[in-house]
Amino acid sequence: MKEQDHLRWETIKRTRVYNGAIFDVSTVTRRSTGGLEGQFVEVEAPLWATAIPWFRNKEGIPSFVMVRQYRHGSDSVTIEFPAGSVDTGEDPRDAALRELREETGCIPSGKVVELGSVSPNPAFMNNRVWFYLIEGVEHVGPQALDMHEQLDVLLLPVEEVLQKMGTGSYDNGIMLMGQAFFMRYARQNTQLMQRGTP
Repeated sequence: MKEQDHLRWETIKRTRVYNGAIFDVSTVTRRSTGGLEGQFVEVEAPLWATAIPWFRNKEGIPSFVMVRQYRHGSDSVTIEFPAGSVDTGEDPRDAALRELREETGCIPSGKVVELGSVSPNPAFMNNRVWFYLIEGVEHVGPQALDMHEQLDVLLLPVEEVLQKMGTGSYDNGIMLMGQAFFMRYARQNTQLMQRGTP
C-alpha cells in the first residue's frame, strides 16, 4: 500500500452535464476510504502545450519570443509564451512547435527540450500542460492565426520577463509555471541567462 492510498477516492459514477467548444463538464460521484460520498465537478479540457522560445538578440542579450493578446476570460491584454491546445492524436511537442509557427512565424533553429508537464488546476480540471524550451528560433514567414486570434509578436529580454512575470500584463498563471520550469533548467544551463555572441 502506498503512503497516499488512504487519501484516494473511488469513482462511483461520472455524468457529462455540458459539452462545450473548449471544455466539457461532468459531475463525478466519489467515495473516500473513510466512507464519505459526494458529488464533484470535473472540467474535461484538452491537453495544452507551451513553447518557451529563447534566443540571443543582436546585442547578445538572452531573450524570449512572446505574444501579446486579448484574453476573454479576464477581459484583459496579456503577454505570454506561444501556447495552445493539443489536437486530438497530436503529440504535445508537435503542438508546441505548431503554436510557435502559427503565432510567431518562427521555427526552432536549435534543440527543443521538454521541461516537464503539470496539472494546471487539479482541484477540478483533469488535463495537463506541457512546456518546451526552444533554444534558438528562426523567423520563416508570416503568422498563421486562427479565425479569432489577433496578437502581436514581442522580442523581450529574459531578465525583464522574469522580473515582471505575475504583474501587469504578465497575468497568465500558466506562464508562471513555464517560468518555474525555465528557471530550474537554467540553473543547470547557466548560458541561458548570460550575455554572449548572438
